[in-house]
Amino acid sequence: MNANSPIRLAIVDDHRMLLGALTEWIRSAADDISMVAAVTTWPELLTHPEFPVDVVLLDLDLKDNIPVSLKISTLKTTGVKTVLMSTYSEPALVREALAAGALGYLVKSEEASMIVEAIRAAHNGESFISAELDLALTGGNEGSPRLSAQERRVMALYGAGEPVKAVATQLGISEETAKSYLKRIREKYRLAGHDVGTKVALRKRAIRDGILLQND
Repeated sequence: MNANSPIRLAIVDDHRMLLGALTEWIRSAADDISMVAAVTTWPELLTHPEFPVDVVLLDLDLKDNIPVSLKISTLKTTGVKTVLMSTYSEPALVREALAAGALGYLVKSEEASMIVEAIRAAHNGESFISAELDLALTGGNEGSPRLSAQERRVMALYGAGEPVKAVATQLGISEETAKSYLKRIREKYRLAGHDVGTKVALRKRAIRDGILLQND
């Protein structure tokens, strides 16, 4: 894609009124984003003539019984970046979504400018979480350091048993970058008074802090 080409965006939300409002907000707020699909169901997205797109703004609450982790992995295999949106900010759900590979998580009450910012960040392969959500993610674990969305993803994958090379491949970063993330994570925990120098210790801490689910 040409560097000057607009970001090709699709929105999936089962509330038609909100879908229409989001479409208008984004169109009026950003001329570097091209709305190519606005659909109400997951199958509609996958069968849309414009799919695959660059970024999908995906409603977490589609009530279709398809796990969000499966949706995110499906989008990842087609090279599509995912930003999730929801009416609530349940920390466990946010962590699960980030661990699965979502690049952003927004509550639907966010301003249009913040939604646009998240779409641009995802397109560049960067994480985006609002300050409100970041506080929700870190507020419940007393004594735990504040990790970025990408640091949480690295910790989840590495703690689940993936070698550094596989972590790097899954996140689309270099092996050296993945190593530097791990180093930063361990340093943050060290400063918070927790030793996660070994892979086993890091895994245990990731489970304790809700970054990694117990059955992962």
